[in-house]
Amino acid sequence: MSILLISGSPAVPSTSSRLLHHIGDKLAAHGYRTTRLNVRDLPAQALLAADNTDAVVRAALAEVADAHAVIVATPVYKAAYSGVLKAFLDLLPQNGLAGKIVLPVATGGSQSHLLALDYALRPVLHALEADQVLTSIYATSQQVQWSEHEGVLLAPEIAVRVAAGVATLDRALGYRTAAEEAARAPARSLQDHPYVSQAA
Repeated sequence: MSILLISGSPAVPSTSSRLLHHIGDKLAAHGYRTTRLNVRDLPAQALLAADNTDAVVRAALAEVADAHAVIVATPVYKAAYSGVLKAFLDLLPQNGLAGKIVLPVATGGSQSHLLALDYALRPVLHALEADQVLTSIYATSQQVQWSEHEGVLLAPEIAVRVAAGVATLDRALGYRTAAEEAARAPARSLQDHPYVSQAA
């Protein structure tokens, strides 16, 4: 199972991308293959012109298509997710997240921006036909600190939310893997059933 980490922050470094990669590291420790996509690295002209014929943009869209799950991280500006993330999501086809499990992640200057996830980002993820949109993880800049020696340092309440988000995503992917394996397993024929007597 592959998980795509989409950073929608225009800044380098950023609190939201650090939180995103911290979550990705937790999932990698569970054995998942994670890949990173920084929207800010895409060609600006192609992104703003919605040019999905650009080779780099096409490769990014292919990464979304190939992923089993997507984690989307964004800073919150003026009660909305970032403009570069919106530009990228606008490039996805109408069913661009179909069959995928999506975990939204956001950071902002205060708790007052928390509802931006529910009122701005989640409706877009549903509109792109995501199979599941999990409970969002939101943190303020003060709750996600960076140390050159220790890396990301989370406030206790955010660490709890991250652990819950990782566990929920892990469980959802586990259910999907089991369902896919069951669907691939050949049905046992009636003759193979242990309680069916064979004609002499």
